[in-house]
Amino acid sequence: MRLTKFGHACVRLEKDGSALVIDPGLFSEESALEGAQAVLVTHEHFDHVEPERLRRAAAANPALEIWTCEGVAATLTDVPAKIQTVRDGDTFGAAGFAVKVVGEWHAPNHPDMPIVQNVGFLLDEEVFYPGDALTPPGVDVPTLLVPVNAPWMKASEMVAYLREIRPARAFSTHDGLLNDVGLGLVDRWLEIEADKQGADIRRLKPGESVTLP
Repeated sequence: MRLTKFGHACVRLEKDGSALVIDPGLFSEESALEGAQAVLVTHEHFDHVEPERLRRAAAANPALEIWTCEGVAATLTDVPAKIQTVRDGDTFGAAGFAVKVVGEWHAPNHPDMPIVQNVGFLLDEEVFYPGDALTPPGVDVPTLLVPVNAPWMKASEMVAYLREIRPARAFSTHDGLLNDVGLGLVDRWLEIEADKQGADIRRLKPGESVTLP
């Protein structure tokens, strides 16, 4: 399995000639969607989903499948793709990956903003992507895609989440709001935690790929 970071909160997973993309929002590169057979979307915020991009991707590939929560599906009615609604506990297959849905709600953000639906995805019992929440997956997770910066979280919460899950490896998501100084700080915090846990914990740069077992 090959995992590629495509900016901010977007990742692309490839295996056996198939590709699946998670959260291709406005802060990521649209090229992530090229040739993808499936898209998973955790929640409705613009940095995780952009309907016009999905319309173009579906026009290029009429067989494109999109899996997401009810809140997102309601915003994609004009996208000519097969859109399937999922919720916590559901399982399905997409682009050759076995997927389990974990979680229901976005982490609390601004007190005047409503809490939206948020579904995380566990793929092939290998990669867990929680979206904008620090949801316990309930199972051992070899590879965690961990949010590292957001209006709804503190750095100490990121560290606590890594220590709760204790993955064999973890790669950053949700870092598109940071400048070089902030990214350097994230790199240092992840390095400290990698040393402490004896695990591969680090930030992937946009366009960087890793091969997973």
